[in-house]
Amino acid sequence: MILSEILSPIQPLQINGSVDLDINDIVIDSRRVIAGSLFIAIPGTQTDGHQFIPKAIEQGASAIVVQRDKYEVEKDKYPQITFITVKDSESAVGPIAHHFFGDPTEKLDLIGVTGTNGKTTIATLLYNIFRQFGYKCGLCSTVCNYIDGKAIPTEHTTPDPITLNRLLGQMANEGCRYAFMEVSSHSVAQHRIGGLHFKGGLFTNLTRDHLDYHKTVEAYRDAKKAFFDQLPKDAFVITNADDKNGLFMTQNTKATVKTYSLQTTADFHARILEEDFDGMVLDINGKEVCVQFIGRFNVSNLLAVYGAAVSMGKRPEDVLIALSTLHPVNGRFEAIRSNNGVTAIVDYAHTPDALDNVLATINEILKKPGQCITVCGAGGNRDKGKRPLMAQSAVRASNRVIITSDNPRFEEPQDIINDMLAGITTLEEKQKVISIVDRREAIRTACMMAQPGDVILIAGKGHENYQDVKGVKHHFDDHEVVREAFGLPL
Repeated sequence: MILSEILSPIQPLQINGSVDLDINDIVIDSRRVIAGSLFIAIPGTQTDGHQFIPKAIEQGASAIVVQRDKYEVEKDKYPQITFITVKDSESAVGPIAHHFFGDPTEKLDLIGVTGTNGKTTIATLLYNIFRQFGYKCGLCSTVCNYIDGKAIPTEHTTPDPITLNRLLGQMANEGCRYAFMEVSSHSVAQHRIGGLHFKGGLFTNLTRDHLDYHKTVEAYRDAKKAFFDQLPKDAFVITNADDKNGLFMTQNTKATVKTYSLQTTADFHARILEEDFDGMVLDINGKEVCVQFIGRFNVSNLLAVYGAAVSMGKRPEDVLIALSTLHPVNGRFEAIRSNNGVTAIVDYAHTPDALDNVLATINEILKKPGQCITVCGAGGNRDKGKRPLMAQSAVRASNRVIITSDNPRFEEPQDIINDMLAGITTLEEKQKVISIVDRREAIRTACMMAQPGDVILIAGKGHENYQDVKGVKHHFDDHEVVREAFGLPL
């Protein structure tokens, strides 16, 4: 594509050099530059891309986008290179990438899901339902990206703008009618979704998370809200009326707003009629449906899915039939039963609120004298403030708690555990808790402690099949460890 065409979605402050160049790729990582690339230098959180402009030129970049306050163009230093100066290079990447990859969201309906918890479940279930309805669909999620059934591994909830638009472009080129996408707070704050046209947005809930990046709950909340502020008039919003931030999120949106709730009057309402570890019978807008999900938080997730599908033109009765056939998403309240009557629940819960919700569900269903044993940890190099809160959530709702490693990353596992244990203050609480640094041993110990009728919650990693230690991802799967401890086939 010709450079002048690539730059058409943005308004450069200055251009030095020819825009009549044939550009064959756009990159933000200088290591990926090839001959004929457009390199966009952005000031990142760890390193500033402007430092790598010489390397990008050495590797064959033909044109460079720079940010005015980060780089002063020297016309004589690189006379063969076209420099494009912009006010904010980070916000320029999305529109440039979207246009370069064929404006994919003009060719498919893109639905975004944001909130602290439930994003993966809702986006994945919408993807599965609409494929059931016979449409080709794409999915961009924490667990894995998909193009109509073809898996494409992912490392981030929302990829960088170039990776994301390349993926959306592939979806459009392969005939996808819909794409469902998790929208993280980082992606909004870092303009990763810039240039995309969303046809719908869903809000799940908001609790403390990612404060290592956003610093305050208010900044985290406002990043989520900005997603809805940017939605166009022809879009729809489905928001959770049971969350105190549900209506706050939508107060400035131009989109059509509808609500869902388990507690109050809403466009989409549900209540639980029956519940056990095999599933629930629900009343959704006056119609009964059996689902293979457990817990009030999952009822909320299913309501969001129902509301979105109906808002996208599907008949309510067809959506209910589809909901009855769906299975839980990998690592989201997955039950594994031993041969002697012990149930293990593997769940991704890694915030205090998510842990509260999962444990509340377990205790609602748990038949006495059965006990709840919780195995949990906290991630390294992330918000330290939630560590004692996680431990408090676990102790409040469990009979026994084993504090262990999650993904320690570049921290010492014992230091993370100590931060969690600091939240356990009373003698009664301390008597419930032990700590085992090795996660495998912690899970095995919980399985040995459990008696018939007990439930073990293994929280924090869910779908992940690795443990991140000192920058190296070692294979580790909670499901495999549980099945091995239960003597079940892998």
